[in-house]
Amino acid sequence: MNVLIVIAHPEPKSMNHAMAAAMQDQFEARGWSVAVSDLYAQRFRAAPSSADFRMLHDPVRFSLAHEQRLAQHSDGYRCDIQYQHKALRAADLVVFQFPLWWYAVPAILKGWVERVFGKGFAYDDTHMFETGLLRGKRALLSITTGGTRAELDADAVHTGSVEQFLKPFTGGVLAFSGIEVEEPFIAYAVGGMGQPEHDQVLAALRARVDRLAADMERLPSVDSPRQAA
Repeated sequence: MNVLIVIAHPEPKSMNHAMAAAMQDQFEARGWSVAVSDLYAQRFRAAPSSADFRMLHDPVRFSLAHEQRLAQHSDGYRCDIQYQHKALRAADLVVFQFPLWWYAVPAILKGWVERVFGKGFAYDDTHMFETGLLRGKRALLSITTGGTRAELDADAVHTGSVEQFLKPFTGGVLAFSGIEVEEPFIAYAVGGMGQPEHDQVLAALRARVDRLAADMERLPSVDSPRQAA
């Protein structure tokens, strides 16, 4: 089976990168094929623009969704987006590894969504949610926070719960595109951890992805429309 790990953290020595490496090792130990998109290392450009396309079908008035839809059927995307599309097409599971910043995903990951989950690739006017074009795939969010669980719970009166402020990503992006979203793995207050706590988190994460991989291996494969594209 195939997994794509998308990393959205600028520091290679961070806990986020350690978590991504632990997951990669665990999947490879089970014989999975692992692809990694390290967005900062790739210098991924977060802002969508007309530069995403080899040519514009309407050079007078730029419409992102319109150009995405046409590019999907005319080999019209630039190579960096084609690279991400290829990795997503192949993936049975997509893992997102990122820190929670300002109660949301990092800007580079939001930009990745806006440029990669284009109309005609992830969805179209008649394919959304249960019929989304990425149906048959699953996703796991692996997240770090600066605050403790108790601190985030105390903030919830102002911010909503963790599940609520992740909903634009889990529901509005992933589920909208047909992807089945797993319960997130959250490592709280990683900045204050010592090595024993780091090791405990990594062990728990390895166990979590091992259970998920075993579960997916037992189930019959459901082809995504994008795997056949």
